[in-house]
Amino acid sequence: MPRIAGIRFGVRADADASLLSLRPQAMSNIDTTTRIHALDRLRALAMLAGVAFHAALAYSPLAHPIWPAADRQNWAGIDVLIWLPHLVRMPLFFLVSGFFTAWLLARRGMTGLMRQRARRILIPLAVALPVVHLSLVAAIRWAAMSVETRSPLLELIRTWMTMPDAPQAPPGLGHLWFLYYLLLFTLLVWVGRTLELGRVLDRAMALGPRAVLLALPMVLAAGFALTSAPHPAPESLLPQFWAIVVFGPFFALGYALNGRLDWLRPLAAWLPGLAITCLVLYALFLWRIQVEPHPRATWPLVILEACLCAWGALACLIAALRWFDRPSRVLRYLAERAYWIYLLHLPILFPIQYALMDADFHWTGKLVAAITATMAITLLSYELLVRRTPLRRFVG
Repeated sequence: MPRIAGIRFGVRADADASLLSLRPQAMSNIDTTTRIHALDRLRALAMLAGVAFHAALAYSPLAHPIWPAADRQNWAGIDVLIWLPHLVRMPLFFLVSGFFTAWLLARRGMTGLMRQRARRILIPLAVALPVVHLSLVAAIRWAAMSVETRSPLLELIRTWMTMPDAPQAPPGLGHLWFLYYLLLFTLLVWVGRTLELGRVLDRAMALGPRAVLLALPMVLAAGFALTSAPHPAPESLLPQFWAIVVFGPFFALGYALNGRLDWLRPLAAWLPGLAITCLVLYALFLWRIQVEPHPRATWPLVILEACLCAWGALACLIAALRWFDRPSRVLRYLAERAYWIYLLHLPILFPIQYALMDADFHWTGKLVAAITATMAITLLSYELLVRRTPLRRFVG
């Protein structure tokens, strides 16, 4: 296995020399012939972290006023545990997705990439979106009328439901918004290739990893300044400019890294320093989020978010290339099922947590029960509905 400053990359031994000899502007054959499974697993874990994040929000004091499944019990420590993964996981997802977009493009061409995106993203989004929306609306209506210890948002919805001209839930993308933006970024790849804008990425990468490490937070800050902190999910059917500015650079960086993972070599030795820096910045972020007087983030929060997203995502990428390339049946099992689990988890998780809101046992038991039941149902449904059926080509 090739090593970059102690990092083992999950590629074939006969590809060692080609990986280690990569130039910043060069494209190695390795990424057009060998799939780097460490990145598949990293993307899967980023998606599965969303299940734990959404489940934990029910017990977060910060999310209590706005989260429909917010329980009457909460713990301030939840906010300490969940917001750093929240700030890192979706930038990380788009970083890895950009890498594999370039990988697919190199193997199949633009026509093959578009066909794959239609089969794996457009069709699942078109089918899942109405099903998820209707399921969530039905669950929240039931909870608003049936649960006794309702969350503040459920209480508000119950009040609305008693009005003769009750407002309807606006259409939105829900937790499937990431598919929408992945399609948008794929379209931008086609535009960029048509206009031959690849040289812009080459010039940016030629500046070197240290320069990109410093410049990336500056780019992200422009997006974070346009929204609240912590940043919300861009669920609107209209593309959100702030989300494009925040997630687009990660997709572009991942796209540019295909064929030149050796570009990360200088950053590998910085992994401990990046991790420690992110923890210090996260402590400042948690303190600042408690004293932030406005719903829109002020510049101290903007800078903290931008640095945490940029440096945390790169630290996770380097760590994954070091540790996730080893054979692991568990990681492979989860990676194969992560897409299906994420598509399905909210319509299952929310009804479970609504049913637990009136239960008297400790919130830790509720959290474990909700995550366990959600994972069990989604994994069982994968075995029954996906694994040995044509659906595997779409969501397997």
